[in-house]
Amino acid sequence: MNVAVVTIGDELLAGRTTDTNATWLCERLAERGVTVERVTTLPDRVGDIARVVNEYRAEYDAVIVTGGLGPTHDDVTMDGVAAALGRSVEEHDDALAWLEADGYSRGDLASGTAELPAGARALHNDAGVAPGAALESIYVLPGVPAEMKAMFESIEDEFTGTPTYREAVVADEPESALLDRIAELRDRFDVSVGSYPGESVRIELEAGDEATVTDAAAWLRDQVESP
Repeated sequence: MNVAVVTIGDELLAGRTTDTNATWLCERLAERGVTVERVTTLPDRVGDIARVVNEYRAEYDAVIVTGGLGPTHDDVTMDGVAAALGRSVEEHDDALAWLEADGYSRGDLASGTAELPAGARALHNDAGVAPGAALESIYVLPGVPAEMKAMFESIEDEFTGTPTYREAVVADEPESALLDRIAELRDRFDVSVGSYPGESVRIELEAGDEATVTDAAAWLRDQVESP
Protein backbone atom coordinates (compact mmCIF):
# COMPACT_ATOMS: atom_id res chain seq x y z
CA MET A 1 0.00 0.00 0.00
CA ASN A 2 1.35 3.44 -0.90
CA VAL A 3 0.13 6.69 0.60
CA ALA A 4 0.47 10.44 0.17
CA VAL A 5 0.29 12.75 3.19
CA VAL A 6 -1.01 16.30 2.71
CA THR A 7 -0.75 18.85 5.53
CA ILE A 8 -2.74 22.05 5.32
CA GLY A 9 -2.02 25.43 6.86
CA ASP A 10 -0.63 28.85 6.08
CA GLU A 11 1.11 28.73 9.48
CA LEU A 12 3.12 25.68 8.39
CA LEU A 13 4.36 27.40 5.25
CA ALA A 14 5.23 30.56 7.19
CA GLY A 15 7.30 28.57 9.68
CA ARG A 16 5.16 29.61 12.64
CA THR A 17 4.17 26.01 13.35
CA THR A 18 6.37 22.91 13.04
CA ASP A 19 4.77 20.14 10.99
CA THR A 20 5.03 17.29 13.48
CA ASN A 21 1.92 15.60 12.05
CA ALA A 22 3.64 14.50 8.84
CA THR A 23 6.60 13.01 10.72
CA TRP A 24 4.34 11.13 13.14
CA LEU A 25 2.14 9.78 10.36
CA CYS A 26 5.12 8.65 8.30
CA GLU A 27 6.53 6.76 11.29
CA ARG A 28 3.22 5.06 12.10
CA LEU A 29 2.56 4.12 8.50
CA ALA A 30 6.08 2.73 8.07
CA GLU A 31 5.54 0.58 11.17
CA ARG A 32 2.51 -0.90 9.41
CA GLY A 33 4.52 -1.67 6.27
CA VAL A 34 2.89 1.15 4.30
CA THR A 35 5.06 3.17 1.92
CA VAL A 36 4.70 6.95 2.08
CA GLU A 37 5.47 8.22 -1.43
CA ARG A 38 4.80 11.92 -0.97
CA VAL A 39 4.48 14.54 1.77
CA THR A 40 3.10 17.91 0.64
CA THR A 41 2.20 21.06 2.56
CA LEU A 42 -0.46 23.38 1.12
CA PRO A 43 -1.90 26.78 2.05
CA ASP A 44 -5.47 27.26 3.23
CA ARG A 45 -6.82 27.58 -0.32
CA VAL A 46 -9.67 25.49 -1.69
CA GLY A 47 -8.28 25.41 -5.24
CA ASP A 48 -4.84 24.17 -4.18
CA ILE A 49 -6.31 21.49 -1.93
CA ALA A 50 -8.73 20.30 -4.61
CA ARG A 51 -6.04 20.13 -7.28
CA VAL A 52 -3.48 18.22 -5.22
CA VAL A 53 -5.94 15.81 -3.60
CA ASN A 54 -7.46 15.02 -6.98
CA GLU A 55 -3.99 14.34 -8.43
CA TYR A 56 -2.81 12.21 -5.52
CA ARG A 57 -5.94 10.07 -5.23
CA ALA A 58 -5.28 8.91 -8.80
CA GLU A 59 -1.64 8.08 -8.05
CA TYR A 60 -1.72 6.49 -4.59
CA ASP A 61 -3.76 3.91 -2.71
CA ALA A 62 -4.75 6.47 -0.08
CA VAL A 63 -4.38 10.16 0.68
CA ILE A 64 -4.25 11.41 4.28
CA VAL A 65 -5.06 15.10 4.70
CA THR A 66 -4.53 16.89 8.02
CA GLY A 67 -5.40 20.41 9.13
CA GLY A 68 -7.98 23.05 8.35
CA LEU A 69 -11.02 21.40 9.96
CA GLY A 70 -13.62 23.43 11.80
CA PRO A 71 -16.00 26.35 11.30
CA THR A 72 -13.61 29.33 11.08
CA HIS A 73 -12.89 31.33 7.92
CA ASP A 74 -9.59 29.58 7.15
CA ASP A 75 -10.86 26.04 7.76
CA VAL A 76 -11.40 25.15 4.11
CA THR A 77 -10.06 21.61 3.89
CA MET A 78 -13.46 19.92 3.68
CA ASP A 79 -14.44 22.30 0.88
CA GLY A 80 -11.23 21.49 -0.99
CA VAL A 81 -11.65 17.73 -0.64
CA ALA A 82 -15.29 17.95 -1.69
CA ALA A 83 -14.29 19.99 -4.75
CA ALA A 84 -11.67 17.36 -5.67
CA LEU A 85 -14.45 14.78 -5.86
CA GLY A 86 -17.11 17.03 -7.36
CA ARG A 87 -19.29 16.80 -4.26
CA SER A 88 -21.16 19.31 -2.14
CA VAL A 89 -20.54 19.92 1.55
CA GLU A 90 -23.50 19.20 3.82
CA GLU A 91 -24.41 18.71 7.46
CA HIS A 92 -23.66 15.13 8.50
CA ASP A 93 -26.21 13.40 10.73
CA ASP A 94 -23.76 10.90 12.26
CA ALA A 95 -21.29 13.65 13.13
CA LEU A 96 -24.06 15.65 14.79
CA ALA A 97 -25.24 12.60 16.72
CA TRP A 98 -21.74 11.95 18.05
CA LEU A 99 -21.33 15.56 19.09
CA GLU A 100 -24.70 15.57 20.84
CA ALA A 101 -23.70 12.35 22.64
CA ASP A 102 -20.59 14.19 23.81
CA GLY A 103 -22.77 16.88 25.34
CA TYR A 104 -22.91 19.46 22.54
CA SER A 105 -26.34 20.66 21.48
CA ARG A 106 -26.84 22.00 17.96
CA GLY A 107 -27.10 25.45 19.44
CA ASP A 108 -23.66 25.08 21.05
CA LEU A 109 -21.94 24.32 17.75
CA ALA A 110 -20.66 27.01 15.42
CA SER A 111 -22.18 26.89 11.96
CA GLY A 112 -20.33 24.46 9.73
CA THR A 113 -18.79 22.34 12.50
CA ALA A 114 -20.49 19.12 11.34
CA GLU A 115 -20.41 19.78 7.58
CA LEU A 116 -18.64 17.08 5.55
CA PRO A 117 -18.43 16.19 1.85
CA ALA A 118 -21.61 14.46 0.69
CA GLY A 119 -21.45 10.69 1.15
CA ALA A 120 -18.45 10.80 3.50
CA ARG A 121 -18.04 8.53 6.48
CA ALA A 122 -17.72 10.69 9.58
CA LEU A 123 -14.70 10.09 11.82
CA HIS A 124 -15.40 10.96 15.44
CA ASN A 125 -12.99 13.33 17.15
CA ASP A 126 -12.38 11.74 20.57
CA ALA A 127 -9.90 14.48 21.56
CA GLY A 128 -11.72 17.54 20.22
CA VAL A 129 -14.82 18.74 18.41
CA ALA A 130 -14.39 18.99 14.63
CA PRO A 131 -15.11 15.61 12.97
CA GLY A 132 -12.94 14.07 10.30
CA ALA A 133 -14.07 12.27 7.18
CA ALA A 134 -13.27 9.26 5.01
CA LEU A 135 -14.47 9.05 1.43
CA GLU A 136 -13.21 6.88 -1.38
CA SER A 137 -9.45 6.68 -0.68
CA ILE A 138 -9.18 10.03 1.12
CA TYR A 139 -8.93 10.44 4.89
CA VAL A 140 -9.33 13.92 6.39
CA LEU A 141 -7.97 14.40 9.92
CA PRO A 142 -7.65 17.40 12.25
CA GLY A 143 -4.48 19.45 12.39
CA VAL A 144 -4.22 19.61 16.19
CA PRO A 145 -1.66 16.86 16.88
CA ALA A 146 -3.48 15.20 19.80
CA GLU A 147 -6.72 15.11 17.80
CA MET A 148 -5.00 13.86 14.65
CA LYS A 149 -3.24 11.04 16.51
CA ALA A 150 -6.40 9.86 18.27
CA MET A 151 -8.38 9.88 15.04
CA PHE A 152 -5.69 8.06 13.05
CA GLU A 153 -5.45 5.38 15.72
CA SER A 154 -9.18 4.74 15.26
CA ILE A 155 -8.68 3.94 11.56
CA GLU A 156 -5.09 2.68 11.36
CA ASP A 157 -6.22 -0.90 10.67
CA GLU A 158 -7.32 0.37 7.24
CA PHE A 159 -3.65 0.92 6.36
CA THR A 160 -1.72 -2.29 5.77
CA GLY A 161 1.38 -3.32 3.90
CA THR A 162 4.40 -5.61 3.93
CA PRO A 163 6.40 -5.34 7.16
CA THR A 164 9.97 -4.16 6.75
CA TYR A 165 12.94 -4.56 9.05
CA ARG A 166 15.59 -1.93 9.72
CA GLU A 167 18.97 -1.81 11.40
CA ALA A 168 21.54 0.95 11.68
CA VAL A 169 25.34 0.80 11.58
CA VAL A 170 27.40 3.81 12.70
CA ALA A 171 30.77 4.43 11.04
CA ASP A 172 33.45 6.83 12.27
CA GLU A 173 34.69 7.56 8.75
CA PRO A 174 33.91 10.14 6.04
CA GLU A 175 30.88 9.19 3.98
CA SER A 176 32.90 9.37 0.76
CA ALA A 177 35.34 6.78 2.11
CA LEU A 178 32.52 4.25 2.59
CA LEU A 179 31.28 4.15 -0.99
CA ASP A 180 33.14 0.98 -1.99
CA ARG A 181 31.95 -0.95 1.05
CA ILE A 182 28.37 0.21 0.61
CA ALA A 183 28.53 -0.93 -3.02
CA GLU A 184 29.82 -4.33 -1.92
CA LEU A 185 27.11 -4.51 0.74
CA ARG A 186 24.46 -4.02 -1.96
CA ASP A 187 26.06 -6.75 -4.08
CA ARG A 188 26.13 -9.21 -1.19
CA PHE A 189 22.73 -8.56 0.37
CA ASP A 190 19.25 -7.71 -0.89
CA VAL A 191 18.83 -4.58 1.24
CA SER A 192 18.04 -0.92 0.73
CA VAL A 193 20.77 1.36 2.06
CA GLY A 194 20.70 4.99 3.19
CA SER A 195 23.66 6.90 4.61
CA TYR A 196 23.27 9.99 6.79
CA PRO A 197 26.39 11.98 7.67
CA GLY A 198 26.90 13.97 10.86
CA GLU A 199 29.61 13.68 13.48
CA SER A 200 29.61 10.05 12.39
CA VAL A 201 27.87 8.37 9.45
CA ARG A 202 24.68 6.44 10.21
CA ILE A 203 24.04 3.75 7.62
CA GLU A 204 20.49 2.40 7.68
CA LEU A 205 19.65 -0.97 6.17
CA GLU A 206 16.15 -2.10 5.30
CA ALA A 207 14.62 -5.26 3.83
CA GLY A 208 11.53 -7.41 3.99
CA ASP A 209 13.44 -10.25 5.62
CA GLU A 210 14.72 -9.81 9.17
CA ALA A 211 17.57 -12.31 8.86
CA THR A 212 18.87 -10.56 5.75
CA VAL A 213 19.02 -7.21 7.57
CA THR A 214 20.72 -8.78 10.59
CA ASP A 215 23.35 -10.52 8.45
CA ALA A 216 23.98 -7.41 6.34
CA ALA A 217 24.42 -5.22 9.43
CA ALA A 218 26.82 -7.71 11.02
CA TRP A 219 28.91 -7.85 7.83
CA LEU A 220 29.04 -4.07 7.53
CA ARG A 221 30.05 -3.55 11.17
CA ASP A 222 33.09 -5.72 10.50
CA GLN A 223 34.04 -3.52 7.54
CA VAL A 224 33.86 -0.05 9.09
CA GLU A 225 35.52 1.84 11.92
CA SER A 226 33.14 2.22 14.85
CA PRO A 227 32.97 5.42 16.95
